[in-house]
Amino acid sequence: MSKFYTPKRVKNLFDPLSDKPFTLSRSKIDLFLNCPRCFYLDRRLGVGQPPGFPFNLNSAVDALLKKEFDVHRAHGTPHPLMKQYKIAAVPFEHDKMNEWRDALRGGVRSLHEPTNLIVTGGVDDIWINDREELHVVDYKATSKKEEVNIDAPWQIAYKRQVEVYQWLLRRNKFTVSDTAYFVYCNGDADKEAFDGKLEFNVKVIPYEGSDHWIENALYKIKETLLSDTIPEPGYDCDYCKYRAAAASVEL
Repeated sequence: MSKFYTPKRVKNLFDPLSDKPFTLSRSKIDLFLNCPRCFYLDRRLGVGQPPGFPFNLNSAVDALLKKEFDVHRAHGTPHPLMKQYKIAAVPFEHDKMNEWRDALRGGVRSLHEPTNLIVTGGVDDIWINDREELHVVDYKATSKKEEVNIDAPWQIAYKRQVEVYQWLLRRNKFTVSDTAYFVYCNGDADKEAFDGKLEFNVKVIPYEGSDHWIENALYKIKETLLSDTIPEPGYDCDYCKYRAAAASVEL
């Protein structure tokens, strides 16, 4: 192995002999659904996938949206986007809101007793409607010529994401609507000049979620973690394809 690269060694490894609850983030659930082998290498054996590049512009959009919605949260008023899309809601005010948003602090958490897994996830936002139901809200940012939507096959990850948040909030004794919202910001690249700023067209996309798949997924995850056999790769995992191709030509 090259001296210039060392595989990322991950923390929070699963110990099959331990009876302590094991923390499982929303993103690791998605990793398992995409590729059980990559998940097992990561959570059981401590070898994670190479890190991706940080999306700093997306993070900046998230931070600015949070500040914008927080102004209305503090005053109990609807954001103009809510009025534009005729959504009878306001940003949800709660003393744990900052904690729920911070994935590093655990976000929204719940212990799934049958598997002894603590599921966690950091939400972008939560709105509350006039029926006292919570709506999970996720911010997305991109830049493309066509109108944004959540119809592409790869965007199943977006849908699973909000469904896990819905499940977590319900397990924390909140009444949660099946309707989640994506606040999707699309950078406008058709301007005549940059002029030191990037303008976005913002669209609110409703999505009817269902968290019924989560329980079954958690049982499968626990079964996989307890096994001493590395699972088969996911159906279309690029990482596993690369590893297999590299192994086939290595001497």
